[in-house]
Amino acid sequence: MENWYVDDRCTNCDVARQFAPDLITEADGKSQILRQPRDEAENRRLHAAVFACPTRSIRPASGLADRTLDPFPMALDDGVLVCGHNSRDTAGANSYLLLRPSGSVMMIDTPRWSRELAARYTALGPVTDVLLTHRDHVAHGRRYADHFGARLWIHEGDLDAAPDADQVIRGLEPVDIGEGVTAHPLPGHTRGSVLYLADDRYCFSGDSFYWSRTTGDLEVAENVTWYSIEELANSLARTTPQLRFEWVLPGHGNRHHLPADEMSRRLESLTERTRLLRPQPIDFTAVRW
Repeated sequence: MENWYVDDRCTNCDVARQFAPDLITEADGKSQILRQPRDEAENRRLHAAVFACPTRSIRPASGLADRTLDPFPMALDDGVLVCGHNSRDTAGANSYLLLRPSGSVMMIDTPRWSRELAARYTALGPVTDVLLTHRDHVAHGRRYADHFGARLWIHEGDLDAAPDADQVIRGLEPVDIGEGVTAHPLPGHTRGSVLYLADDRYCFSGDSFYWSRTTGDLEVAENVTWYSIEELANSLARTTPQLRFEWVLPGHGNRHHLPADEMSRRLESLTERTRLLRPQPIDFTAVRW
């Protein structure tokens, strides 16, 4: 096995730790190799972290990772894959591919732009829609949508970040946007944040809430809620009764799967806890993923 290390380009975005939490930890404001992989399964988990990292900061002593071990897009479940190859231009946000019964595909937020990556995604089926959860994740949306011949979606509250979007979600009411997929406007993290719900199974929550490895529960990142934590609390109170899902699939923070009833219980608890939060100064270092 290689001798792996993290170089000084690391921005502490947490992406690598999501894929290999047993191998990579946080120290002094950046990721750090906790220990070297011991077997092939651990080596593959580490390579998932390598090829997701937006700064390519996880490196072997030889200088080059094994490209044949790039696992992306990587299946999380029968109907959804994580794209990997996170982009610095979206602060390292995760993006996903949602497979539809017709054989088409929807992309939720975007990885870094690459024709080679785009070809991997279209190998799964024609990509018909690129769904942006909010303004922080628009960076490569137009490029991918044009390449795929797909519709680009965003909420009117963040339209100035993607003024050339093809489909604009308006107001606060849920909108059916395709096969089994509903957009739920969820202002809070930004004015135009949107949650996409698919098949009463998958919840693409953007940066509105995530699964925390620290607390073992659903959480909001109040320290990086740009628009209004009170508005996020109102959004959750309005929207939670309409949501049922098993997978939380955020832009930042961990993904997680639970039975729908248990996920609903935890989302209701999060809604109540968020009501008690008050505005705080923006502080990236305070987010405990």
